[in-house]
Amino acid sequence: MAKLEIQRRSNTPAVNFNPQTGTLKIEGRSIPENPGDFYDELIDWLKKYFNESHPDTILDLNLEYVNSGSSKYLLGLLKVIRDEVKKGKKIVVNWYYEEDDEAIQSLGEHYKSSLKIPFNMVEYI
Repeated sequence: MAKLEIQRRSNTPAVNFNPQTGTLKIEGRSIPENPGDFYDELIDWLKKYFNESHPDTILDLNLEYVNSGSSKYLLGLLKVIRDEVKKGKKIVVNWYYEEDDEAIQSLGEHYKSSLKIPFNMVEYI
């Protein structure tokens, strides 16, 4: 399976999904006009990835800003992760947020409590 790499743009985050290492990263601002155009590709890739055998997966989410449309699609992406955790796959989500960024921290806490998956809140300065 090929890597999924998308360069960061002013309205979409960088994506680096590496199936060989099991490290999946999304970093930057997520404010696309049509979030489905961006996130559907990520969700489709994830579903294919989990159809193959991968012992451990780490999803690093380091988002500076997320609009409401992106939030809905991120939840959809995280539900794919939740479904795989329920099947016994070992997956950890790391949600990074800046020290004083209450909006991103709150969004991460919401996902963590809603999905009940291995979910680390990681504060940085």
